Amino acid sequence: MADKIWIRNVRLINEGEEYETDVLVEGERIAYVGHKDVHADEEIEGGGLCLMPGIIDDQVHFREPGLTHKADIFTESRAGVAGGVTSFMEMPNTKPPATTQKLLQDKYDIARSSSWANYSFYMGATNDNLEEVLKTDARTVCGIKIFMGSSTGNMLVDQDLALENLFKNCPILMATHCEDEETIRRNMDKYVKAHGDNISTAFHPTIRSVDGCYISSSKAVALAKKYGSRLHVLHISTEKEIDLFETGNRSNKNITSEACVHHMYFDDRDYRSKGNFIKCNPAIKSEMDRDAIRRAVVNGQIDVIATDHAPHTFEEKQAPYLQAPSGLPLIQHTLQVMLSFHRNGWMPLTLLVDRMCHAVADIFKIKDRGYVRSGYFADLVLFDPNPLYEAENNKIWSKCGWSPFDNEKLYGKIHKTIINGRIVYDNGQFNSIPGGMRLEFNRLKT
Repeated sequence: MADKIWIRNVRLINEGEEYETDVLVEGERIAYVGHKDVHADEEIEGGGLCLMPGIIDDQVHFREPGLTHKADIFTESRAGVAGGVTSFMEMPNTKPPATTQKLLQDKYDIARSSSWANYSFYMGATNDNLEEVLKTDARTVCGIKIFMGSSTGNMLVDQDLALENLFKNCPILMATHCEDEETIRRNMDKYVKAHGDNISTAFHPTIRSVDGCYISSSKAVALAKKYGSRLHVLHISTEKEIDLFETGNRSNKNITSEACVHHMYFDDRDYRSKGNFIKCNPAIKSEMDRDAIRRAVVNGQIDVIATDHAPHTFEEKQAPYLQAPSGLPLIQHTLQVMLSFHRNGWMPLTLLVDRMCHAVADIFKIKDRGYVRSGYFADLVLFDPNPLYEAENNKIWSKCGWSPFDNEKLYGKIHKTIINGRIVYDNGQFNSIPGGMRLEFNRLKT
């Protein structure tokens, strides 16, 4: 590892501005931003390429422990690094689920030796583990995950008393998956009666419906307002939910929300060609919902862009609709999807960086990351937004070996990904060994 890296002649995208500059990295951190002659162990000539802070993905499922035939922390963090993701926050619905402090620590122990990117892991809530949840250290754990709708894994929190106690007592950020289980079951029963086991994936957004999402997310928001809780609602998939959230300074918000790349890219017409390969929870819905989510990301009602990266094997996704699991591998192409939106004219690069880097750092109060600032960790992505790229399954770094973007034409090329001052990814090659660090948070101890 070079002690000093001088990144010259780049177009920096940072804190709402684009401008030509240089960046000096010393050790793990950024030492200086600006034009200045220095001696460095290694020089990177940017040649007008763009430089941005590393992406912080606040919602991924890396499947380890217990589901490593689908994915693991090594393979999926590596795929993320190839896509410009330098930090991630991973969900607790592994096997066993991370619902005790011991099981949560087990995941940190795995990541310490195997993660390419910086990492944090959510503590999982259940109907009866409040005591364990309240032991979570807010300075070293990103948040508490509450499945208010069932998804992959058996972690549904559906008892009103359990939810009340979590929202009343939990002093740390709570991230929720919001779908109403009763609505989903009722819709599923209706379609099974009408079609038997031969249900088309095209019915997925009406089974896991708009109302199912809204009933649950509005309940979460109401509970957060009642108790003054810190709530972050994940993967908004409907226009109806958007009015639950406000614009304004996110630092003053107790209630924030997230949009995911697949809900911004696909709509229900895509089930005809992609079927179970875009089956996810909550479901991809109508063009109207998709476009409303895009607008809400731009106007700030939705604060964060993430992936909800959730791999399953190709064989599992080829099963009939009722047996095929929900979830998509997305982390490798998240930046290129956003750069494609930029090329289409509605996603300025400064907004892209804000929603994928700055906002995540602000909302989760991540220490010394998410911005290109002197003294911050050197998590950086050097990229060209212009080249056309065709996504293909044979170019996938995720263990599952497929992508819902197969044969889609996207824009952008990631030249280098730098993590903690180390050039980890360089034009298709991984130059180092896994060396991600545990994220820390500027919060009071709980």
